[in-house]
Amino acid sequence: MGIPVLTYHGVNVIENTYQGNDHLALASDLLTIRDLGFRIIPLRRVVDWHLGKLEDEHVHRTVAITFDDGSWFDYHDLEHPTCGVQRSMLNIIRDFNEGISNGVPAHATSFVIASPEARSSLDKSCLIGKGWWDDDWWLEADRSRVMDIECHSWDHVHPNLDHVVQQDQAKGDFARVASYPDCTAQFAGAGDYMASVLAGKRPTLFAYPYGQASDYAVEQYLPEHAPRHGFRAAFTTEPKPVTKSDSAWALPRFVFGQDWRSTEGLRAILDRA
Repeated sequence: MGIPVLTYHGVNVIENTYQGNDHLALASDLLTIRDLGFRIIPLRRVVDWHLGKLEDEHVHRTVAITFDDGSWFDYHDLEHPTCGVQRSMLNIIRDFNEGISNGVPAHATSFVIASPEARSSLDKSCLIGKGWWDDDWWLEADRSRVMDIECHSWDHVHPNLDHVVQQDQAKGDFARVASYPDCTAQFAGAGDYMASVLAGKRPTLFAYPYGQASDYAVEQYLPEHAPRHGFRAAFTTEPKPVTKSDSAWALPRFVFGQDWRSTEGLRAILDRA
């Protein structure tokens, strides 16, 4: 038995087509998931099942949905400079839930970058410098019952940043985060900051930037220092459903645009699951 976890990026808005816009793809995919008889459950419930805290019957024919990077596109409707108003990922989920008369409403998880300095810099270099990578929405989103806010590292070791928390300044490769000091900053430090924004609530799920993880993080730091960092599980981007045989520190996810680019591609993923 496996549970597909589907990943989208709210910042991916190139054109108003399925393939060129993660918002339009999400809205379409929600209908496909429903039409194929699957339920959309919170990612934390997938982890509960993986850790033996939830019986198989509770997750039969289910999927989970996640968003990476945590920009304003996840929460706010925004006027894109070339593609017009974009419905936020959270509001797309809400719109879908309004059409559900029976059953469990859909839910999603947003994995956010913790560092305010990194997000401010990325807002200027990767977006259009309007402050669309702030964290003012995290608490409201986390309390919405539609979205959980979880951790996507301290700074994503993003190549557009002048300085990253990696001892050799290796950027764009999270597998190079492979020492205790670097992991403490990227995992525990990120959780500390997020708890300060989320009224004391620490994140418990982690998504590796680029889906990359070092052996040290997976095999030593995360399992051995759980009381410090507080995470229960971490996710890569290995394209397969979550099964109980997977390591809790290297759970797989499918990524839109990488692992499927059409409704037919999503149907194939769900059929195999």
